[in-house]
Amino acid sequence: MRAILILGFTLFLAACGGRPALDDPPLGEAQLNLEEFFAGDLVAYGQFQDVLGTVRRRFVVEIDGTWDGETLRLLEDFTYEDGSTEQRIWTLTKTGPDTWQGTAPGVIGIATGEERGDTFNWQYTIDLPIGDGETLRVSFDDWMWLLSEDRLLNRAYMFRYGVRIGEVIISFEKL
Repeated sequence: MRAILILGFTLFLAACGGRPALDDPPLGEAQLNLEEFFAGDLVAYGQFQDVLGTVRRRFVVEIDGTWDGETLRLLEDFTYEDGSTEQRIWTLTKTGPDTWQGTAPGVIGIATGEERGDTFNWQYTIDLPIGDGETLRVSFDDWMWLLSEDRLLNRAYMFRYGVRIGEVIISFEKL
């Protein structure tokens, strides 16, 4: 019983951890424009960590982004450390000067996001493939920061049933 209480308390504390906010003060003058940053070829390196900080999976993503003036299309080809692959195609539409909506296979409903200065916050729920044709429904609170003209850092907090289960950290580089 004691172990269950300790585990429950640990999970509660992990779920209460702070996260960024769009109102956080900017650290510089950079302005993130998704349609500019993601147009063209990019590569990203990332990993998934569980709520206790254990790295569970690493991956590389090759991205082909196209912007036609209205729609940003991201063709993402994932390769995981075990050799498995996955493809995701995002279709994003700019809905205002700093707001976006998007869809991708597996995404439940519409993803929504907002740019502010060098920061972008993207939120969505998705059925992630976990092998053998099974999926895991999780919600993402995804934060991106423009580090330079050709680098973007992404930290995505993952939730299941409202409880934080881990996070994904990704570094994007324009080629």
